[in-house]
Amino acid sequence: MSPSSPSSPFTYFVLTAVGTDRVGIVEDLANLVAARAGNIEESKMAVLGGEFAAVMLVAMGQADLERLEAGLASAAAALDLRLELKRTRQPEPVRDGRPYFLETVSLDTPGIVHAVTALLKQHGISIEELETETQPAPWTGAPMFRMRATLILGPQVAVARLRSELSDLGAGMDLEVSLKAAFNAPPE
Repeated sequence: MSPSSPSSPFTYFVLTAVGTDRVGIVEDLANLVAARAGNIEESKMAVLGGEFAAVMLVAMGQADLERLEAGLASAAAALDLRLELKRTRQPEPVRDGRPYFLETVSLDTPGIVHAVTALLKQHGISIEELETETQPAPWTGAPMFRMRATLILGPQVAVARLRSELSDLGAGMDLEVSLKAAFNAPPE
């Protein structure tokens, strides 16, 4: 039986890892899970500054998970990482909502993430994923900020109104904002 089947005998947990970036960290983390017959279901990993950070959803048998929990401090020391484990539930498919992609591009200024996420919160919109990055602009080298998010809009969200409010926010903060339906969202 696979870890993602509905009647799974596996326990799910989120494993986070943070430490100084070096070659081999991803393999070390994958080995930590595989050596205990676990499965990495989802993961996000990045180098931020000089630090490596990973967040993984892992499925593992209860007995193996208990052994991992008992030995987590020694595993962290051996890998020279800060490791944290938090039990969670098996992921459920999104049933009631429409998936959308949001992207903003602008000069890097403080408050962009806060302003956009505050607007989304007002509409009761779930943020499934959010990623930001700052890179120098071609030719000028000015710091450009890009935010990408995957959203789930509930049936109560009026997309035209949301687009209008995002447009107003973009005009006020000098952001280029794009909201696009993912897959086949219902017509607006």
